[in-house]
Amino acid sequence: MNNASDKTFEQRARALYHEASRQLDPATAGRLRAARRTALQAAQAPAHHRRMRTLLPAGALAAVGLAALMVWQPLQRDHAPTPAARLSATTGTTANNELPPDLDDSDDPKLYQNLDFYSWLASTRTQATDAR
Repeated sequence: MNNASDKTFEQRARALYHEASRQLDPATAGRLRAARRTALQAAQAPAHHRRMRTLLPAGALAAVGLAALMVWQPLQRDHAPTPAARLSATTGTTANNELPPDLDDSDDPKLYQNLDFYSWLASTRTQATDAR
């Protein structure tokens, strides 16, 4: 039943279409034929043109995503250095070295005002390690 009503509807729509196409003026019919030819040529365009139309936005989206990832990098957070690291960074010596830093390696000449103090400090450290 549904199939029969669909067929009658299709036949009636075709008849109305053919009647309307006969009643068109020649200028409108020419424009419609030109539009149809243009649409058919565009549909038959080479596949690489259609592929390019698809890949261009995808490539642009990928480039924007990459740029966003490069900009949004977590910042490196420097933790506060330990006193031994600060000493080795400022004087150029390690914390295990008991001698005062060389004048060329140091930026602070005040360290050399009390060389006797450094001598005493080195001797007390030696005595403290020997007592253990």
